[in-house]
Amino acid sequence: MITAPRSDRRQLKRLGQHFLHDRRIIERIIHAIDPQPSQRVVEIGPGHGALTIPLIKQLGQLDVIELDRNLAASLQTHCAGMGTLRVHTVDALDFDICRLAVNGKPVRVVGNLPYNISTPLLFHLLGRSACIMDMVFMFQKEVVERIAAQPGSRRYGRLSVMAQYHCHVEPLFSIGPGAFSPAPTVDSTLIRLVPHKVPPVKVDDKALFSDLVRQAFAQRRKTLRNALKALLSEMQIREAGVDPGLRAEVLSLDDFALLAKAARRERVRQ
Repeated sequence: MITAPRSDRRQLKRLGQHFLHDRRIIERIIHAIDPQPSQRVVEIGPGHGALTIPLIKQLGQLDVIELDRNLAASLQTHCAGMGTLRVHTVDALDFDICRLAVNGKPVRVVGNLPYNISTPLLFHLLGRSACIMDMVFMFQKEVVERIAAQPGSRRYGRLSVMAQYHCHVEPLFSIGPGAFSPAPTVDSTLIRLVPHKVPPVKVDDKALFSDLVRQAFAQRRKTLRNALKALLSEMQIREAGVDPGLRAEVLSLDDFALLAKAARRERVRQ
């Protein structure tokens, strides 16, 4: 096991980095991932190699995305002789994961993500879901609850809608703070996201759909007639089959698809 130098730990905590050290939890995560040698797996934020080492031993090769050059160099040293480790020392938020989908074969993406980038990184990856087979991530428990939330729930929001539009969502199991160093103040949850082969609703303009969902949830207490007035009039919302007096938090994926279709018609008309 690779451990962080004591002098670095406060900095790592500030950055939202919490490194796995519980071997039982690590084994459960690897079992959930079930890596196969024929697959191209990409690990984001490998840190000190808690998942990297068992992954490369089972796969024979592995891609990792690690911004910290010191951690990247340490991984290269510790994984020497275990297989082929390809280290990409870039910011995962700027990296196009589809570059690794060789010959159109989708990649698998895994990781224990720093809390401070987990949501923007997930949005980044959802935009590239066409080249992803599945994603298995550790997130803060609250983030997983938001991803999996259903209409009417207080957790339901933009992240719920966009994640469920792009992927089948499967929370797997909870992970307590003691499994990490430094220990976070919250529980974590392992989640699997499997991109849909066919989206659950028909959307002709994905960028417009995304923008409409964003605007609908920008101010949660606003009704649709106010939240979406830049895109649709009250009458157009009603004609789409949705009550303009509702708030976004009670709308289903189907409702958002109807509104996006109406907004696209209005844009074409203009």
